[in-house]
Amino acid sequence: MNPIKTSFGKQIRTKNGRIAGVVACLPANQISNDYFTEKFGADAVKDVVKMIGVDHRRWVEEGVSTADLCYQAAESLLSGLDWQRESIDALIFVSQTPDYRLPATACSLHGRLGLQPSCLAFDINLGCSAYPYGLWLGLNMIQAGAIKRILLAVGDTISKAISPSDRSTVMLFGDAGTVTALEYCENSSNDAFFILGTDGKGSHNLIIPRGAFKDYSLSNDPRLEGKDPNCLYMDGSEIFTFTMQTVPPLISSTIEFSGCKVDDFDAFLFHQANQFILKHLIKKAKLPIDRVPMNINKFGNTSSASIPLLMTDSLANLLQERSASLAMFSFGVGYSWASAAITVGPLDVVEMIDFKL
Repeated sequence: MNPIKTSFGKQIRTKNGRIAGVVACLPANQISNDYFTEKFGADAVKDVVKMIGVDHRRWVEEGVSTADLCYQAAESLLSGLDWQRESIDALIFVSQTPDYRLPATACSLHGRLGLQPSCLAFDINLGCSAYPYGLWLGLNMIQAGAIKRILLAVGDTISKAISPSDRSTVMLFGDAGTVTALEYCENSSNDAFFILGTDGKGSHNLIIPRGAFKDYSLSNDPRLEGKDPNCLYMDGSEIFTFTMQTVPPLISSTIEFSGCKVDDFDAFLFHQANQFILKHLIKKAKLPIDRVPMNINKFGNTSSASIPLLMTDSLANLLQERSASLAMFSFGVGYSWASAAITVGPLDVVEMIDFKL
């Protein structure tokens, strides 16, 4: 299908592909809000929690990476689906916390999983918007005809990139890795509808200034004064403004593009940015709150992994039992945003596992 350009993204429809299963892998190390009391004080912690809505988050141990989480998720997924490794045609790793600057983490993950040389493997550097972007790319590859089965690994370990003294980020983010199995399915009812967009003018409002091959901390941006340039910087007010301007029309346009109505969807899955933002979006879009699952209180903002984590947590029973119509909305770092209207299930595998050292 040819994409349709709009003022805030491209509308793209894919066909002949489906989600076969999804597994999320979480670090076993759970961090409660009490962990921060000694450093910030009980009142300050309470104020932050009231805004972000996070009670617990999972952080990886030293030496554990996003790829490690995705590896265990992939092993569980392949076993549960009984997919032979030689049947995998592509491995896509979508993250902003790769193992190395080079080689591509997908290549090393390919080797660890014992996939065939004929299996494509590559990385994509995306954060909050990653999951719908990854679904669109994978399903588009399947629609093209040369690819039948894909492992889509999506996750982040942002705990490795946050300053312990920055309460706006250290209390918000959690770690998770997910893998979604995509496969060819010649069935028109599995058409998926995507809207993808970018506004790079906001790229410096959520950034790790130093660590690659350009140092943004040398840009004289006054907001970075006193900040650790090796850690995540977030301008919360700018992110909120961007979200409120972009996401409500994204919601309405996605529903319209899919040819459905609000009542036709079983669930609306949002990137778990923070509780304050999510409540504003639900209210502004006039969505039924009982069909907007939230788990940010349990896991924090897990960046790219937040939507598949919702699927394996809040929607696991539904997706095991029957087919469900889902709308997905992701937005943030870049600025980048993406949505999907897609039918999922019943799935043979939809589970959440703890990482084992």
